[in-house]
Amino acid sequence: MTAAAMAGAASLPPAAPSAASLPMYDLPEVAWATDALWSVVAARLSAAGIAAAPALSRDSTLNELWTDPALLLSQTCGNPYARQYRDRLRLVATLRYAAPGCDGPRYSSQLMVRKDAPGEALADFRGTVCAVNGWDSLSGWVALAAALPEPPDRFFRAALVTGAHANSMAAVAAGEADIAAIDCVTYALLQRHRPGATAGLRAIGRTAPAPGLPLVTRRDADDRTVEALRSALRGALADPALAEARAALLIEGIEILGEADYDAIPPQPVSTPQLSVPTRRSATAPRP
Repeated sequence: MTAAAMAGAASLPPAAPSAASLPMYDLPEVAWATDALWSVVAARLSAAGIAAAPALSRDSTLNELWTDPALLLSQTCGNPYARQYRDRLRLVATLRYAAPGCDGPRYSSQLMVRKDAPGEALADFRGTVCAVNGWDSLSGWVALAAALPEPPDRFFRAALVTGAHANSMAAVAAGEADIAAIDCVTYALLQRHRPGATAGLRAIGRTAPAPGLPLVTRRDADDRTVEALRSALRGALADPALAEARAALLIEGIEILGEADYDAIPPQPVSTPQLSVPTRRSATAPRP
């Protein structure tokens, strides 16, 4: 190579850092731990020659995050991955969480009702109002619908769409809904960091286990990038300096699942209950 060519190569701008986000369990109370984890992962990626964003993105919608052409790493719900984003995202790994209802890389949802609600099993809540964080949520809707003995629009009288698991729990506690399926990791995090959010509620069961929320990268990421991501994650999750952060996030490690594992996710329900307007008095709420 000539000196001029070498000079030209040296003058090329460095590769732009790729985008990263870990939005699924990023409660404000544990944002410090998420940032600490990413800081170590990003440093390990940089050491491996992979340009990584110095900070996680928290200002974009989930769709913007998962369709970003510069995406290096994010976490998505298994149902949107399997139904909507499979052709845009490539699996990297699935985290293992230390929460009741988790089994290795698989997780389930807690079926939550008010402590004073009559009924001890899901079948006892026929004709009531369910709170749903979103129709595309595996933990909050698809897994719940799969557990029903009949189509959801026949089983439930109505549904209240809340936008978040914490909102669903609040709706049940307030009597705006009677039952909600809550991601077991979210429930454990809220129980630890917002004990008031779980007060007044009890679990009557769990949904069937399903593959956990996958870590993903853009679909066209090459094998070297995926292996670098896995190596950086393994290294960070074994780093003694991150023990406190891992404990706060309930993370135990990672496992590698394939696309076929996510094919086992229950089908999207073809029907939904009619929408409910919050009234703070539901079918089974105690009357004054």
